[in-house]
Amino acid sequence: MGGLFLAAFGAATVLPFQSELVFAAMQAKGIWPVWLLIVVASVGNTLGSVVNYAMGRAAERFRGSRWFPASEAQLERAQHWYARWGVWTLLLSWAPLGDAITLVAGVMRTPLWLFVALVGFAKTVRYILFAWAAAGIIG
Repeated sequence: MGGLFLAAFGAATVLPFQSELVFAAMQAKGIWPVWLLIVVASVGNTLGSVVNYAMGRAAERFRGSRWFPASEAQLERAQHWYARWGVWTLLLSWAPLGDAITLVAGVMRTPLWLFVALVGFAKTVRYILFAWAAAGIIG
């Protein structure tokens, strides 16, 4: 279970991890109940997104530094986009650009409780759907 947690955690950060392969392999073994796999993966993935959120919160103080990874124009564009579409974009935190959304949520000072609720919901639904699809493939 620790491997699944770490894979899910890493997959939500900027690290190049894939949790789906670990999840599917553990599901195929049939040793653990699927609900437990979903809980472990969802918690790990949500906590990984909290790391992105914290990085976004901290990023503001380094804004304008020569080594900062985003230009002022990129930050302004991301903040404008987030302000326009709001916290509901966090429901897309499971998608390929979800890491960027969770980072911008930190920059925009989204309340942590709201961030965790929306991201946790989105990531849990994703793992439920993945488990269902994997069950169909695995048989």
